[in-house]
Amino acid sequence: MSSRRRHVHNSGRDQGAQRSSRLNELLREIIAEELNRIDDERLEWVSVTHVKTDRSLDRAVVMYTAALGSADDEAALVDVFEEHRKRLQAAIGRQTTLRRTPPLSFEPDLHLRNASRIEDLLAAERNRPGSSDVESELEESSGLEVSGDGGSGLEVSGDGGSGLEVFGDGGSGLEVSGDGGSGPEVSSE
Repeated sequence: MSSRRRHVHNSGRDQGAQRSSRLNELLREIIAEELNRIDDERLEWVSVTHVKTDRSLDRAVVMYTAALGSADDEAALVDVFEEHRKRLQAAIGRQTTLRRTPPLSFEPDLHLRNASRIEDLLAAERNRPGSSDVESELEESSGLEVSGDGGSGLEVSGDGGSGLEVFGDGGSGLEVSGDGGSGPEVSSE
């Protein structure tokens, strides 16, 4: 009987995770649609990558990336989002049947920027004869395991503690996968 209870409990946990995932995706879609309606040039090249809500809906963190601009520009967008926060929350309230709308906070999604940085470093290593400090720089900055293969490129693997798995062989490009609960899937070959 205890094994049956355990099974039911695990299935309930899976349903809760699925419900949370569906809610996060719904909020992402609503926010992205509303951002398209907002007439603000600063938000033109912004994409909402995902939303993370806590179980009690006490808060929702909106992760975003900007196609143009630097990391500093991306961080400055937090203030722009704050200007439009009430409108975004109102859109969520209108388009969902939630009892209460979770307060929104905004953070740049660094996973894609970090994946791009790793890809740039791998490309630089491929184009340079001999070995360099790219391996140690990658290991120190990202927590990934990096090894050289004698001139044909680098091999990168691991999740760097972020839940994001990065694989690259120096020649075929970079693949980033997994979400660790939150991240995107990227492949570049």
